[in-house]
Amino acid sequence: MGMTACVLAVDAGNSKTDVAVVAADGTVLATARGGGFRPPVVGVEPAVDTLAEAVGHAFAAAGVVSVDQVFACLANADFPVEEEQLAAALHARAWGTGVEVRNDTFAILRAGVTEPRGVAVVCGAGINCVGMHPDGRTARFPALGRISGDWGGGWGLAEEALWHAARAEDGRGGPTALARTLPAHFGHDSMYALIEAMHLDHIEHARRHELTPVLFATAADGDPVARAIVDRLADEVAAMATVALARLGLLDEETPVLLGGGVLAARHPQLDDRIREVLAARAPKAVPRVVTARPVLGAALLGLDRVGAGAEVHARVRAYFA
Repeated sequence: MGMTACVLAVDAGNSKTDVAVVAADGTVLATARGGGFRPPVVGVEPAVDTLAEAVGHAFAAAGVVSVDQVFACLANADFPVEEEQLAAALHARAWGTGVEVRNDTFAILRAGVTEPRGVAVVCGAGINCVGMHPDGRTARFPALGRISGDWGGGWGLAEEALWHAARAEDGRGGPTALARTLPAHFGHDSMYALIEAMHLDHIEHARRHELTPVLFATAADGDPVARAIVDRLADEVAAMATVALARLGLLDEETPVLLGGGVLAARHPQLDDRIREVLAARAPKAVPRVVTARPVLGAALLGLDRVGAGAEVHARVRAYFA
């Protein structure tokens, strides 16, 4: 008879799923990885089937069939109604007695703080921000792109760079080195040729995000248009963080602001410096730092918060993922 499994932690993003089974004393009994979680594309049940595969592997390795608490941090759980729908779908799988679903940004936040208190801004393919207060209150945004007031994220930045580069080449806009660096990345010598290749699907749509690092490199070389786009992203990150802090009444106390996701984790000096500069002016008590811990750790800690686990249990899980 092994240790009783206490928490099933799930961190499911668009491209991959991580799960962990944690014992009551904080020992990680098993972990597993699975495919991406995309209910808007494939439907809720097929998406949960993808999770089920990873959970099955982890349960088998841990020698358990269920847990006390399932805590799943899921991409595409952007509204409470979606969280409820996904929680019901997970509950039906009978993986655990208690089931809670949150947006995957909460996992990144909880992974980077010692107590459930702070704000996280995540900039990967898209951009999102959440905040947590120890009293249980949260702050969040729908984070659905332009229709919910968002700007930024890898896709948005690539699109913005293309827009300026196209106009620079045809004369509607001012000059920018992006008109040369963006097509060069795909082996083209003009924006016209790049636009044609994208339009005719000679370049897969999914490869557009490759232009985001090109944008940052062009900014680092001093191009004013590219630099302005990077500055605008920094302003967006700081604006989201400041609003979340204000909603939770945390503007006046030292509070961690965690920066996560591929774009922010890359530590571009211009972006990093400007985020800190704007936060220093708008939220001087904020303590910005880049979070590199694996989000599944955050999901595990949230599950342990829910079952009232002590500090030493949290420390053991954290040590495992370090």
